[in-house]
Amino acid sequence: MADKMDYASSGVDIDLEGSAVASLVSSLSKSVRPTGTPGAPVDLPGGFGGLIEFGDHLLALATDGVGSKLQIAAALNEWSGVGIDCMAMNVNDLLCVGAEPIAFVDYVAVPKPDPEVHAALGASLAEACRLARVTMAGGETASLPGIVTELDLSGTALGYLKKGNAITGENLTAGDVMIGLPSSGIHSNGYSLVRRIIEHAGLQYTDPAPFSSQSPGREIVRFNDDNQAITIGEIFLNPTRIYCDPVVDLINQSQLEECSFSINNLKAICHITGGGLSNLLRLHETLGWEITNPLTVHPEFSWLGDLGAVETWEMYRTFNMGCGMIIAVSEQHAGEILGWLQDRMSGVDIIGKVVDTGRRVTHKPLGIEYSHY
Repeated sequence: MADKMDYASSGVDIDLEGSAVASLVSSLSKSVRPTGTPGAPVDLPGGFGGLIEFGDHLLALATDGVGSKLQIAAALNEWSGVGIDCMAMNVNDLLCVGAEPIAFVDYVAVPKPDPEVHAALGASLAEACRLARVTMAGGETASLPGIVTELDLSGTALGYLKKGNAITGENLTAGDVMIGLPSSGIHSNGYSLVRRIIEHAGLQYTDPAPFSSQSPGREIVRFNDDNQAITIGEIFLNPTRIYCDPVVDLINQSQLEECSFSINNLKAICHITGGGLSNLLRLHETLGWEITNPLTVHPEFSWLGDLGAVETWEMYRTFNMGCGMIIAVSEQHAGEILGWLQDRMSGVDIIGKVVDTGRRVTHKPLGIEYSHY
């Protein structure tokens, strides 16, 4: 039996990371932009994106990168999905504040330029812009020998929304319904642990996947011959799902006079990234989250957990486990909103409710709980 593995022993300590970020934020000075002027900060709980004033609207900003998933892409020289990963990690966060993403800029750092790799990145970013419905407004490529040893990709997304329409979670109440949207796979978090498990097991990313790739609500994007077995690498490099379609449309629909539900019925949106289910704790200071009907866990998560002897609590704090986004909606309109989403995305379902039993996330079927992010 394998030694038990976790994210911290793989080099990523979520608690330490959170403490470091808190130290950074506490050291930042307040904005010099006065309230009521363009660029003035807007208080926003949760931290999924930053909001600033801009006349009758608010601008939203998010920045993130692909992370160590790039090391698998480099090992396979397969870059077709990483631009989508980079876009998704940013625009999905903007959705969580109710913003519609409109523009994106990228940053590529390399030890040495490679025209073929850069062309592949460009094609991937172009597809990402199409999926997210945004404009590529610029970017930067830096050659940094001696500072970086392999390619790194990050970016920043810009979005907007009308004043008064921010989705923050502050209006959540006990009884609100949680709707889960399926992920496309591991997305772009937890890869330090993924790579350690694969290395420890002595496997190659070119090996055929020893588990089924089938899972509700997702498809695997092939980059090998379709007649060959799907490889471990293809599953692990499956691009992160971009949720602009249907979430932007849902937000816009809720603002139409003829719509049976309103923007006020969309209480909170959570992007399940690093930290797994504990991300929900960012949305409210006192209320809790009770999951009773979780979405199907993709086969690769179960396989990784078994192969690395990773405890269930650790798996659900490290990975999305098949659920990449959660929308909390008012109980009265949950059925209508669920039906609207199911018409546009397969695998969507009600997974639980907001509860007033204290600030914690409880996965009832597994008996696991999270009380801090």
